[in-house]
Amino acid sequence: MSKNNKIILNKDKIEKHYFYRFTKRLFDILASLIGLVILSPIFLIVAIAIKIDDGGPIFYNQERIGKNGKEFKMYKFRSMKVNADQELEKLIHKNEVDGAMFKMKDDPRITRVGKFIRKTSIDEFPQLLNVLFGQMSIVGPRPPLPREVKMYTDYDWQRLYVRPGCTGLWQVTVRNSVGFHEMVNIDLEYIQKRGFWLDIKIMFKTIKIIFVPNSAY
Repeated sequence: MSKNNKIILNKDKIEKHYFYRFTKRLFDILASLIGLVILSPIFLIVAIAIKIDDGGPIFYNQERIGKNGKEFKMYKFRSMKVNADQELEKLIHKNEVDGAMFKMKDDPRITRVGKFIRKTSIDEFPQLLNVLFGQMSIVGPRPPLPREVKMYTDYDWQRLYVRPGCTGLWQVTVRNSVGFHEMVNIDLEYIQKRGFWLDIKIMFKTIKIIFVPNSAY
């Protein structure tokens, strides 16, 4: 149901999709286990590349907000300098998107290896651990930062009605070519229409992005 072109979700209705939620969780467990095994050679190659690049840590974990506002540590391959979080305050005025999100196309904090693994979304692969632990799903809205959620309106908060995902409708379509508010609407559209076929379609598009990168940065 929508009002003034905005999507208003019914949380109770979402929670009652028992069969879909159970099957989705079962798939997430199996897919994350299989993915971690199959992708292990890529994990090794990326780990070596990151170490050679600047000698810093291979992985990066960051506090994110999941379903119903619950905090968790999200894992990624490190694509930025070791002191990237400290440098953010110096760059915040250069934010290129509106709303509760920071994006900068030529972010000086990104390493040489980081540019490649971000463009191909390989930096997201360690999130399969978050999926296995039940903090994330393979497909779902992007998990926001705590500082972003502090700026959320009640409308934006609807993104947190479901588990966040490693990939999603926003990531495989417009990605960084739109601002925060457009991203929210796309995520809410996904939650409203989500189902097995839409999830499969998004996963196939995600695989394509690994080989033919979109506007990620």
